[in-house]
Amino acid sequence: MTSPSASSSPPVDRRDLRKAFVASLTGTSLEWYDFAVYSAAAALVFPVLFFPAADPVTGLLLAFSTYAVGYVSRPLGGVVFGRLGDVIGRKQVLVITLVLIGVATFLIGLLPTYGTIGVAAPILLVLLRFAQGVGVGGEWGGAVLLSSEFGEPRRRGFWASAAQVGPPAGNLLSNGVLALLTLLLTDQQFLDWGWRLAFLLSAVLVAFGLWIRLKLEDTPVFRAIAESGDRPSAPVREVFTAERRPLLAGILSRIGPDVSYALFTVFVLTFATTHLGFSRSEVLGAILIGSALQLPAIPLAGALTDRFNRRLVYGVAAVGGAVWPFVFFPMIAGGSFALLVVGIVVGLGLHSFMYGPQAAFVTEQFSPRLRYTGSSLAYTIAGVVGGAVAPLAFTALSGGSGNWVPVAAYLAIACALTVVGLVIGRDPDHDEDEAYLALTP
Repeated sequence: MTSPSASSSPPVDRRDLRKAFVASLTGTSLEWYDFAVYSAAAALVFPVLFFPAADPVTGLLLAFSTYAVGYVSRPLGGVVFGRLGDVIGRKQVLVITLVLIGVATFLIGLLPTYGTIGVAAPILLVLLRFAQGVGVGGEWGGAVLLSSEFGEPRRRGFWASAAQVGPPAGNLLSNGVLALLTLLLTDQQFLDWGWRLAFLLSAVLVAFGLWIRLKLEDTPVFRAIAESGDRPSAPVREVFTAERRPLLAGILSRIGPDVSYALFTVFVLTFATTHLGFSRSEVLGAILIGSALQLPAIPLAGALTDRFNRRLVYGVAAVGGAVWPFVFFPMIAGGSFALLVVGIVVGLGLHSFMYGPQAAFVTEQFSPRLRYTGSSLAYTIAGVVGGAVAPLAFTALSGGSGNWVPVAAYLAIACALTVVGLVIGRDPDHDEDEAYLALTP
C-alpha cells in the first residue's frame, strides 16, 4: 500500500500532544505505583500478616496467589472498559479506572490483618486486589491511545511509549518509598504499620492524576470516528470474529515481557534474600537503579522502532531476554551487590526494548474503531497467562532448594512465544489513522 504524504493529515497541535503525553505517562505511573506497592508487599509483608503458615513457602505461594488475582481480573476490566473506550471515548474511561485503582489501594492500607479479624482479612485483600486488576485491565489500552492518537501515526512507537514508562516509573516510586521506610523503621515497625503508609499515599497520587486527565479532551481519532458514525455497537464480538489473528499476535507478543518483568522486579526480591543472603534493602536498591534506567530506555526503544522495523527490534530483545537468565543467576550466586545491580539493569534493559515498542505493536494490530477493545483484550489475556502465574511458577519451580535452572527455562519459553507473536503480527498501516485524522476539523 502506498503511504500518503505527510500533508494528507492535518497538523498536530503540539500543546495537546504534550498534554496527552504527560496525562498518559503520569496516569499509568500513578496506577502502577499502586500495583507495584502491592507486588512488593506480596513478597515482603503479606505472607506474615495475611497468610500465616508454619511453612514459609506455603505462605509465600498464598501471597503470590493474591498477586495473581490482580492479573486474572484484568480481562474483565479489558472487556468492560475496552468496550466503553470504543463506544463513549478514551478520556471518560481513563478517569474511572484511575479512581477505581486508587480507592482499592487506599483501602488495602487500612485493612486489618489476619491476627485482628481472622480469615476475613485475606478475603478482603483478595477482593481489593481484584478491583485493582479490573482497573488496570481497562487503563492500559486507553493510556496508550491517549498519547498515540494525539501524535503522528508514523511516530507511534515513541508517543505510545508514554504509557510504557508508567510501570518502571511506578515501580521506581513504590520501591523508593518502601526502601525509605525500611531504612527509617525497624523491621518490626515496618511489619506493624510502616508498610501501610505506602498504600495510603495513593490518595494524594490519584488526586494529582485526576487533575491532569480531567483537563484533556478526547483523542482526534476517536472524535473523527464518532463524527463519522463509525463507532462499533458490539466491539468485543467484532474483535473475536473479525480480528482473531491480530488478537493472538498481541497476546503472544506480551508474554515474554510480562514474565521477564515479574522475574526482575518481584521474584528476585524473594530469591535473592532467601537463597543468596542479600538484604532486603540491597535488592530493592538494585531494582531502583534498574527501574530508573528504564525511564529513558523505554521511549528510546519506541523511537528506534519508528526508524527501524518494529518487529525486528522487538524480536532481538526477546531473544536476549531468553538468554539472559542463564547468565544472571550464576553471576549473582557469589553474593556480590555490584553484580546484582548489573544483572538486574541488563535484565530490565532487555525488557525495555521489548516493552518500549510493545504498545505501538499491539495497538497497530487492530483497526482504529476496535483499537481500545482489541488492545485491552490482548493486554489483559496475556497478563493472565504471562504475568499472573509467573511469580507462582517461579516459586514452585525453585521450591525450597533455590534451583534457578527451571526458572530460567520458563522465561526462555515465554520469550519464544513472544517471537511467534511478532512473526504472525503485521507491520503498521498508517493510512488507517491518517484517513480518520483527515476528517478531524
